[in-house]
This record gives sequence, C-alpha cells and structure tokens, in this order.
Amino acid sequence: MGNFSLYVDNGTWLNKMHPYTKLLYILAAICIPLIGGKLWLFPLMILCSICLLACGRTLKRALPLVAFSFTLIVVIFLIQGLFYHSNENVLFKVWILTFYKEGVLYAAHIGLNILNMLLSFALFVLTTSPQELVEELEKSGFSPKFGYIINSVFQIIPQMMKSKDTIMDAQRSRGMETEGKLLVRVKALFPMISPVVMSSLINTRERAIALEVRGFGRKNKKSFLSERPKHKGDRAIGAFLVLLIILVIVWRIASCL
Repeated sequence: MGNFSLYVDNGTWLNKMHPYTKLLYILAAICIPLIGGKLWLFPLMILCSICLLACGRTLKRALPLVAFSFTLIVVIFLIQGLFYHSNENVLFKVWILTFYKEGVLYAAHIGLNILNMLLSFALFVLTTSPQELVEELEKSGFSPKFGYIINSVFQIIPQMMKSKDTIMDAQRSRGMETEGKLLVRVKALFPMISPVVMSSLINTRERAIALEVRGFGRKNKKSFLSERPKHKGDRAIGAFLVLLIILVIVWRIASCL
C-alpha cells in the first residue's frame, strides 16, 4: 500500500526544523492577530506565512488552498457586506446591491483570519513529515493511537486524490466522457463516488491488518531506528515566537487600561 502525503522534502531549513516549532508558529500566527485585535495584524502574519512558504519552496503547492479560500471569502463578503446585523454606514453600491462599512470590516476580519489559518497550516503540512511528527509525539509520551489518528489525517486526502485519479483514468479507458461542459463533468462524478469510497474502506481495512501484524496494540515501550538531530534554530525561533505572543498579550492589556 502506497504512502501518500502532502509533505515535500526540499531539503530546506524548514524541513529540518522540529515539528513542535512549526506547531508553535501556527499557534503564534493565529493568536497574535486575534489577541492584538488589529486588522493589519492579519495581513502581516499572512505575509510572514507566504515568505516562509517561499523559503521552503512550497508556495506553488499552497496556491490551491489560497484559491479555495478566496471563493469562501467572496461569499463571506457578499453575505456580511449586505446583511450584517450592525450595518449602518453605506460604503459603496454595485447596481442594486448596497455594501455597508460595518459588514465589510467584519467580513475582512473573518476572511483574513481564514486565509491566515490556511497558510499557517499549509506551511506545517507541506514541510513536516507525518512519520516524523508521529515519532516525536510518541517520544513525548502520546499514545500510539493518537499518533495513528494524526498520521491518517495527513494521508487521507492525498490517498483519496490518488484513488480518484486512478479511477478517473479507468473510466476514461472505458469510453466515459469526463471532460467538457459542467453537466458532463457532473454526470461523470456519480459513477466515481462509489469506487473512491470503497477503495478508501479497503485501504483502511488493509492498514488495520498491517498494524495488527506489527503489534500495534502491545503495551511494551517502543524503540526507534533513528534519533532526530535538533536543528540549531529550534530553540531560538521557539523563544522568539513565545516572546511575540507574550508581547501582544501585554500590549492588548495595556491598550484596554
């Protein structure tokens, strides 16, 4: 059974960093704008994530997430800009649609928060090996079952995408039209759903059997084939991120006094 994930090993310093340091970055990227309460903090953290993705040479792979989030953000802007309960001041009009300042600002907070979270999680997923993350969790005392769940979350989407592509190729070889107008694509979608679901269930069963054969449920202490060397920047970056969070908390408390 293949091992699929979104992880890309480009040999950059981000790949060598400890998974916990990158998890701490996610925490900082999400908490700093929310605690700070300023709209400009969201674009700042988004820019940081984009720069880090570029440094890790994974920016191109994160673009589909950005495209998906923009679709969602547009819907949020339409709904909140038009129907937000605190709408009072008209910002602009488009034909018969009236957008209000309060709704647009509220939508900006939600939309930028979504984009910020997606990019920070994308940085973690694209630069962190699932196997390495699971090993570090188990070394820290977490249950192997918890590690298995995390590993499954990382792999389920790539596995289903791989199965979908394989099944789509098989359907094309049988003469089924899968490209063209929207209606043609919708018709091709339904015959594909059942094989993809069944393939996922079969993969789950095979994985359960493989884990049982390897003694997954044993209570003995596990040993590991290799020890991960610590990256020299882990401690400094971790301390910097914690310091940033503390400074933002202090700044918010001081601004409220």
